[in-house]
Amino acid sequence: MSDLPRKAVTRTAKLAALPLGIAGRATWGFGKRIVGESAELVGRELQQRTADQLFKVLGELKGGAMKFGQALSVFESALPEEVAGPYRAALTKLQEAAPPMPTRTVHAVLEERLGEGWHELFLEFEDKPAAAASIGQVHRGVWHDGREVAVKVQYPGAGEALLSDLNQLSRFSRLLGPLIPGMDIKPLITELKDRVSEELDYGLEAQAQQAHAEEFADDPDVIVPQVVHQSDQVLITEWIDGIPMSEIIADGTQEQRDRAGQLLARFLFSGPARTGLLHADPHPGNFRLLPGGPEGEDDWRLGVLDFGTVDRLPGGLPATIGESLRMTLDGEAETVYELLCEEGFVKETIELDPDAVLDYLLPIIEPAEVEEFTFTRGWMRSQAARIADPRSPAYQLAKQLNLPPSYLLIHRVTLSTIGVLCQLGATVRLREELEEWLPGFVPEDPADGEEAVAEA
Repeated sequence: MSDLPRKAVTRTAKLAALPLGIAGRATWGFGKRIVGESAELVGRELQQRTADQLFKVLGELKGGAMKFGQALSVFESALPEEVAGPYRAALTKLQEAAPPMPTRTVHAVLEERLGEGWHELFLEFEDKPAAAASIGQVHRGVWHDGREVAVKVQYPGAGEALLSDLNQLSRFSRLLGPLIPGMDIKPLITELKDRVSEELDYGLEAQAQQAHAEEFADDPDVIVPQVVHQSDQVLITEWIDGIPMSEIIADGTQEQRDRAGQLLARFLFSGPARTGLLHADPHPGNFRLLPGGPEGEDDWRLGVLDFGTVDRLPGGLPATIGESLRMTLDGEAETVYELLCEEGFVKETIELDPDAVLDYLLPIIEPAEVEEFTFTRGWMRSQAARIADPRSPAYQLAKQLNLPPSYLLIHRVTLSTIGVLCQLGATVRLREELEEWLPGFVPEDPADGEEAVAEA
């Protein structure tokens, strides 16, 4: 039996203690205010203490607690440096590791899913996990045909733990809201819950990964490992080495940071156009930087892992996104507003200032206005503070805009990717990627349509 169901009571107790701790710290903060300390200083210290407890608890657990922590980790760059700095290491740990399950449990799963002679399928198999994540852990091995492989083994009871954690976190999401400025925690948890069944299905993950592996097989910039074997609770793929993105964020050269950022943006926008799928879990633990790009061994390629969460977009990203962005850059506020109304972003019962809507969309507009843009933590903090300030038009607008369900995951992935780019401090030619891959961003040439008619 896995440690997940066995320790369910302990998990529940740890998560249940979070709101009590937060409430206690709020009382402590109220006392500080009574004796005359400034609201800003008290608020900052409350935020620090809440973060310390939250990430300590999330770092000790797998399941939904870790999944939630990973989703939050990409927004670390939105936090004030004095708050984010002390627990940056804890966030990085959430992206890369969790307590491993016992070897006997791993062997039991492999025997049940691959058969009693599972050992014979491998020339080598390492019992010590190379990585442990929210619903499974990865072991390194050598397949019987000599290929180095990553063997992903799902924790027994992972689904129950995932849903239990997320249900608990949802109950006190309001208390966690102030932790990340400008971010609404509850919809994030709801979306994670909605994706549980997909993430647990290694068959769906194998299909998504193989589709990417085949499409990017000869790509000079991106590597996706081929699927070697798949069964319930076990997914075996080719192994890739490389520098984890978290290490590039911590210690990489500027050249590595810029290259990683450029390729991450390229993969985000080219993936849906090329495969009809959007990789929807863009935290740094799922990416590697490998030597040997188009310019030789001194160049770099991006290795992409974990396709458990994807958005299915058969036509690629919606053209509305590209069209809105292009018209915004051209100063056509009224036309953009009409388009957003048609798509359901603005409820029929309210009227908004078109210029204010464009101001709210600044985090994606500003980097696309120039040939290249440097993403920084300071810029991310300024954007988050603008949206989180109740006095700002952006804050008021956020309460009135309506994000259609079909755009929810696209929105989170885009913001998450921007968060990672800011952690990298990368200078990226984002506009170049948008022009190449985002439908609607480059206006169609009427001559193209005439040529198509003529050919027909």
